[in-house]
Amino acid sequence: MLASAAVAEAPRRVVSVNLCTDQLAMMLAAPGQLVSVSHLAAEPQTSAMVEEARAYPANMGQAEQVFLMRPDLVLAGTFTARASVDLLRRLGVEVVELPPATTLDDVAGHLRIVGRALGREAEAEELAAEFEAGLDRLRIEAPPARAAMYYPSGYTTGSGTLADSVLRHTGFSNIAAELGLDGGGNLPLERLVMAQPEVIVTSTPYPGASRAEEILVHPALKAVQNRAGSAEVTDADWICGTPHVLRAVRGMAEAREALAALRLTMLDGAR
Repeated sequence: MLASAAVAEAPRRVVSVNLCTDQLAMMLAAPGQLVSVSHLAAEPQTSAMVEEARAYPANMGQAEQVFLMRPDLVLAGTFTARASVDLLRRLGVEVVELPPATTLDDVAGHLRIVGRALGREAEAEELAAEFEAGLDRLRIEAPPARAAMYYPSGYTTGSGTLADSVLRHTGFSNIAAELGLDGGGNLPLERLVMAQPEVIVTSTPYPGASRAEEILVHPALKAVQNRAGSAEVTDADWICGTPHVLRAVRGMAEAREALAALRLTMLDGAR
C-alpha cells in the first residue's frame, strides 16, 4: 500500500537545471519521468554522462524556458541562478536544491536525496550501496604522500572540497590544504615548487589553446614533475558528487600505488 502511494505521488515531469543533478537524475529517474537536463550535461569537458544526456532536450536554466516545460519538480544546485529558482517557486513549481558535494560521503547522501525527490528510494539505495562498496575497495591505507592539484591559471583545491576528499581516501595529503587554502583558489607556481610535492595532479587539456593553460607547461613545473610523480585527470570525473567520481578515486589509487613502487625501486637502488 505504501509503495503504491509513493509511486502515485512521484513527480511525473522532472527538469534538471544543474550539471550534477542532471547526472543523478539520469541515473535514477523512471522511464519518461525526466523531461530535460541542462545543456552542460552534453559537454564532454564537464559531464561524465554525455551520451545519456543526448537523449533529453537541453535547457539553459532560464525560468521562462523551464516553466513552459510544465514541470512538477525542478532539480537545481544551491548555486543555480537565484533569480530563476526564486521565480519558479513564485510560479508554484517545486524546486529541490542540492549543495555541492564536498566529501566522498556526500555522494551516497545526494543519491538518496534525489531518489527521495523522484520517488525512487529503492533505486537510490541500491546505487548508494554499490558506490560505498566500490569506495571501500579503493581505500589506500598508507602513510600519506604529498600531492598538489594544479590546473590552468594555477588553480587548485584545498580543504573542504571533493578533490581533497579523493586525495585523502587514496593515501595522499593535499599541499594546498597544508598551505591553508580552504575551498578553491590560486596557488602561485613559486609556492608549489617550494612545497616539493611527491605527485602533481593536472587536468586533461581542453581542445585548442589558452593562456590559462600555459602555466602547465612552464619549465619550473616540468622540473618538479620530472622529480615527482604525476597524474592527469579528467574534470568530468571530479566536478560532481556522483558515482562517476569512482573513476577519479581509482586513478588516484593507481597513482599512489605507482609512487609506492617507485619508492621501493629507489630504495633497492640505494642499497
